[in-house]
Amino acid sequence: MIQNYLTNTVERYASKWLVLAIDVFIVAFSFVLSYFIRFNLTFDFDVDKFFMQLPLVSLIALISFLVIGSYKGVVRHTGIRDVYNIFNAVCLASILTIFLVLANRELQFVDNFTIPLSIIIINSLIAFIVLVSSRYVFKTLFRSFLSEDGFNTYKNVLIYGAGDSGILAYGALTNHSKSNVKVVGYIDNDKKKIGKLINGVRVFPPETLSFDFISKKRVAEVIFCIQSIDHKKLNELVEGLVDFPVSVKIVPPVEDWINGELKASQIKKVQIEDLLNRKPIAITNSRISKEIKDKVVFVTGGAGSIGSEIVRQVCEYDYRSLIVLDQAESALYDLQQELKQKGHHNFIPIVGDVRDKNRMNVIFEEHKPDLIFHAAAYKHVPLMEYNSYEAIKINIAGTKNIVDLAVQHNTEKFVLVSTDKAVNPTNVMGASKRIAEIYVSCMQKENKTKFITTRFGNVLGSNGSVIPLFRKQIENGGPITLTHKEITRYFMTIPEASQLVLEAGAMGKGGEIFIFDMGESVKIYDLAKNMIKLSGLSYPEDIDIKITGLRPGEKLYEELLANGENTLPTYHEKIKISKTRELDSVDLRSKIDELCISNMFFRANTVALMKSIVPEYISKNSKLCELDKDKDKEEKTNFDDSLTTIVQN
Repeated sequence: MIQNYLTNTVERYASKWLVLAIDVFIVAFSFVLSYFIRFNLTFDFDVDKFFMQLPLVSLIALISFLVIGSYKGVVRHTGIRDVYNIFNAVCLASILTIFLVLANRELQFVDNFTIPLSIIIINSLIAFIVLVSSRYVFKTLFRSFLSEDGFNTYKNVLIYGAGDSGILAYGALTNHSKSNVKVVGYIDNDKKKIGKLINGVRVFPPETLSFDFISKKRVAEVIFCIQSIDHKKLNELVEGLVDFPVSVKIVPPVEDWINGELKASQIKKVQIEDLLNRKPIAITNSRISKEIKDKVVFVTGGAGSIGSEIVRQVCEYDYRSLIVLDQAESALYDLQQELKQKGHHNFIPIVGDVRDKNRMNVIFEEHKPDLIFHAAAYKHVPLMEYNSYEAIKINIAGTKNIVDLAVQHNTEKFVLVSTDKAVNPTNVMGASKRIAEIYVSCMQKENKTKFITTRFGNVLGSNGSVIPLFRKQIENGGPITLTHKEITRYFMTIPEASQLVLEAGAMGKGGEIFIFDMGESVKIYDLAKNMIKLSGLSYPEDIDIKITGLRPGEKLYEELLANGENTLPTYHEKIKISKTRELDSVDLRSKIDELCISNMFFRANTVALMKSIVPEYISKNSKLCELDKDKDKEEKTNFDDSLTTIVQN
C-alpha cells in the first residue's frame, strides 16, 4: 500500500506544515522518553507536573522550528544542510527551555514549574537523533520502494577522485531522486584514503579498474571529479577507460557551479574537446584594454565563428564604437540580438560585402575606423578548390580592398586573420590566404598603417569543423567518414583564437606574423575512435570509420611556418612571431593586381598566376595538379635553353 502510494505520488511533496507537525510530535515523544530514561523506566516522578511541562516544551520546539525553518527541507532530499538546521533548532529549543525554567524560578510565572537540567539535555539528544534518523529512514524507504516497483532502476557509478569535489559530487548525485544513481566506489591514488569509507562507500586504488571489476560492480558510469587535472592527464585516464563498457563523465570546474553548488545536471559526458592534448591559453599580460580604449573598431566577417567571438570580446572593453560587417544577414541578426540581450548597444551591424569597394569606402568615410580585424574569408578547402573565382575575389581582392582603404583613410592598425593552410599551400583556399598575407606584408612598407597577421590551426566548434561533423555522423548511426588514416590537425578553441587576434592587434608593431604554439597535432583517426567510445558506442561494432581518400587540395599534415621562416619569442611563451623572408613588394603587388583583374574577367589562368606568386603552392589530390606538371615542363625548358646558350657561348 505504501509502495503504491509513493509510486503514484512521486512528483508530489509532503506539506511543510505536516513535516512541522511531525517534528513537534517527535520532540514531545522524546520528552516522554527522557523522563523514563531519567527515572529508570518507571513512573517515579510527578506526572501532574509532567503534563504541565509537555505542552510548553512542544510550544518552545514549535517556535524554534519556525525560527530556524528546519521543517522547510524536502525530506527525500535530506542532506548535511538539513541536519545542520535540525541541530540549530534543537539547540535553540534547549536554550529557550533552560531560560524559561531559570526565569520562572525568579519571577514565578507558573507555580511549581521546573524541569531538571538532565531531562532537558537527554531530551535534546534524543530529539536530534530521532529527527535526523526519521528523515533518513524515510529517504531510504522512498528510494527502495521506488526501485522495487520498477519505477526507478539504479545505475551504478564510480567517482574518480575522493577529494572535496568527489564528495560534493556524491551529494549532488544521491540527493537527486531522478538521477537513479548508486555510488559503488571512489577511485583515488591517495594511499591514506585507499581502503577507507567515505559516505559509506569504499575508496579503491586506480589499478583496481579492470574489466572484471567493472563487470562485478555492474558499473555504468565513471565520473571524473578532479579539479586540478590537466588535459594530458585526463586524456590518459579516459583513454584507459574507453575500451570498457562504461560512460565517462566529468564534473565542471568550481567556477562553473551554480551559486557555488554542484548540481547533478551539471555533470556532463566528457567531450572530445576536453581531451585535446594542450592547455587553454590565458593572456595574463594583456594590453588589449589600453589598445581598444576610445577607438573605432571594425570587424569584417563579424558574424562568422571567429569574427563573432572577436566582437563578443571587444564588447567587454571601453571602445568608442564597434562596426560589425558581414554579408550573412541571418547570422548578423542573431549576433545583434545576442549583444542586445547582454546589454551591449554601442555597436553598428552592417550587411555588406568586402568585395564591394565603393560600399566599403562609404563605411570608411562615415566611421573612420582606428582598428580593423579582418576575418571575412571563404575557408572550405574542397569547395574553394574548384571555385577559385570566389576564393580569389573575397580572400584576395576583398582583403586588398580593405587593406587599400585602411591605408587611404589612415587606419592605425589592420589585423589579418589567416590560417595554417596558408603555409606551403596545397589548395586554392590556402594559396589565396597566403597571397592575402603577402599583400598585407607588402603594404606594411607604405608606413601608414600597421599591418599584422595572425596564423593558427583548426578552430573547435567553428562552421565546417570536423568535430561537429563526426558528432552528427555518430548521432545518425555512422559511419564516420575520414579522408585518410594518418591525417593530423592542430586545434584550438574559438575564444582562444579570438583572444590571440586581439592580443596580436595590441602587441603588434607592424609587419609581424603571429604564430600560436598549439602543442602537438592531433591524429584525426584516433580522435574519431575516441568520439565513438565516449558516446557509449563501440568501434567498429556500433559505428565504423570509413576512409574516403584525401579531398581535392587536402594534405596530411598542416604546418605553421613556411620554408625560410623561423620564430622569435614574445612576452607570452605560447605566442611567437614568424621571422619571414624578404619579399619583392613591387613585383608581388603587380602580380596580385594582375591576378585580381584576370579574375574579374573570368580568365582561365588565375590559378597559374597564384602559383607564380606563391612558388611553394603545389596542388595535391586535385585536377589542378596538371598546372604543376606544365610548370615543371616550362622550368625544364627554360633550364635547357639556358644551358644551350651557355654551351654555345
